[in-house]
Amino acid sequence: MRVKEFKEVYFPVIPQEPGVYKFIGDNDIVLYVGKAKNLKKRVASYFNKNQKVYKTKLLVRNAVKIDFTVVHSEQDALLLESTLIKRYQPRYNVMLKDGKSYVYIRIRNENFPRVEFTRNVIRDGSVYFGPYTSKYRANILLDLIKKLFKIRTCKLNLTQKNIDSGKFKVCLEYHIKNCLAPCIGLQSEEEYNNMIEQVKNILRGHFKNVRSYIKEKMNYYAERLEFEKAQEFKDKLVAFEDYQSKSTVVSTKIKDLDVFYMDMDDDFAYVNFLKVVNGSIILADTVKLEKNLDDDKETILRYAIDVLRRKYNSISKELVLPFRIKMALEDVKITVPRKGDKMQLLEMSIKNVKYFKLQTQKTALEKKKKVSSAERILKTLKDDLQMDVLPYQIECFDNSNLQGSFPVASCVVFKNAKPSKKDYRHFNIKTVVGIDDFASMEEIVYRRYSRLLRENEPLPQLLIVDGGKGQLSSAMKSINKLGIADKMTIVGIAKRLEEIYFPGDSIPLHINKKSESLKLIQQLRNEAHRFAITFHRNQRSKDFTKSSIKNIKGVGDKSVIKLLKHFKSVDKIKEASIEDISIVVGKSIGKKVYDALNS
Repeated sequence: MRVKEFKEVYFPVIPQEPGVYKFIGDNDIVLYVGKAKNLKKRVASYFNKNQKVYKTKLLVRNAVKIDFTVVHSEQDALLLESTLIKRYQPRYNVMLKDGKSYVYIRIRNENFPRVEFTRNVIRDGSVYFGPYTSKYRANILLDLIKKLFKIRTCKLNLTQKNIDSGKFKVCLEYHIKNCLAPCIGLQSEEEYNNMIEQVKNILRGHFKNVRSYIKEKMNYYAERLEFEKAQEFKDKLVAFEDYQSKSTVVSTKIKDLDVFYMDMDDDFAYVNFLKVVNGSIILADTVKLEKNLDDDKETILRYAIDVLRRKYNSISKELVLPFRIKMALEDVKITVPRKGDKMQLLEMSIKNVKYFKLQTQKTALEKKKKVSSAERILKTLKDDLQMDVLPYQIECFDNSNLQGSFPVASCVVFKNAKPSKKDYRHFNIKTVVGIDDFASMEEIVYRRYSRLLRENEPLPQLLIVDGGKGQLSSAMKSINKLGIADKMTIVGIAKRLEEIYFPGDSIPLHINKKSESLKLIQQLRNEAHRFAITFHRNQRSKDFTKSSIKNIKGVGDKSVIKLLKHFKSVDKIKEASIEDISIVVGKSIGKKVYDALNS
């Protein structure tokens, strides 16, 4: 798909919401996975005209479509991006392929619980908070908790029996006032657990009082010009404000489940599937299904669930659906949520169906517009020229020469009303001497179509000759000689009044000046003229150094090029003094050139 088509099809329907986008190549291979705070702006940046990164240009060139998944927050986008990159290992992604997991803060399931970092969620009764996309932010938060509350860090088994027996002694942490020594009974378990509840409140985001405490500390140190300490508390405040206690994408409360949502229009149903494993969305897919006349919502959703679960080998024991249906699935629980994490997952599925539907309808509309536009123009042209078939392939010829020098010609080809530049051809006139446009037209038309016949290539439905009755008659000599007059429509266009001539008819056809068919014929004529002129100029440039100067003994090609670049023409060199010529090519060659041109 070309850049222009990407912009026309995708940009109008891409939402300005957080999410993950995938560039997909041939055979549905995922080329790149990226995240975005604003999907529309991020995807649009890949199509910037000033894009200088070669890898990005290559990615856009190799992509055939873009898929995107909408999520609730930028953090959710980052987490989903991670799971998708680990799943697909896209060739254009270099980060996140190593399987690195995210940081959690764990409150252990033990007497006098410890609060610590972990990257592994183990279902042992411990309480987990996170994930944190930045370990730096999480570290500030954990550091703050340790300063606000005297949490133990030792690995001692603090059962009441061990404490009562006097098995332990206080350590350095007690002496530096980082711990209240529950190991020797100086802090009760009830008091410690109340402190842990406050830690949980902070981690859940219930930290209004804590925020006030931080601000007071920050202002306190700032007033005393202790800016380093004030900055430390400012960092802690930023960590609080950025922190999100929950994530829809990764939730330790949700195990394995499949989420489905469906929407319909008159002809199709659109079903989104989110697969959640160990709390993480590992894939998101949306499909378009053609409806039968008697299909209802329940039948279609049941069919889609069966197809998608088999496609992805899903054995999840829970389905999250927008409404309850009857399914012949053993030991599978169906949940229709109304609130909570599962409802947020369903809302995410709803969003993705909505945007997929818009994208699909936009794509279909654009394709319909393109086809109908070309067909409309060609049908108008067919009717105007009274043709039997639509002119899907049109060819146009033009001659070019300058006072009889370098006679050339061009043939341009339009397919489906658009230029097909790979099929353009240019010709050097070989058999005609002097200025004879009619004979030149006869030669190139014969050469063009005799070759197509030899190579069994298809002939065009319409042939246009740039010129009036004379040019058209010359072209017809070759057409009749080849015996193909009945296999295509041939017309000539006269420049002055834009008159269309048919073979053997002296009365021209006048097409409405505003007609799309006349504009197409003019576009063909102008393109043939441009192509012929460009080729003619190139031929003249190649022959430029074959001027009379080159025949002067002792004057080489480099000197000739220098002179022509400087003086622009042989006549100007003749008018120049020997001193001016010598400045360009030196005294010795300058004298030879001056003497030869002025002898």
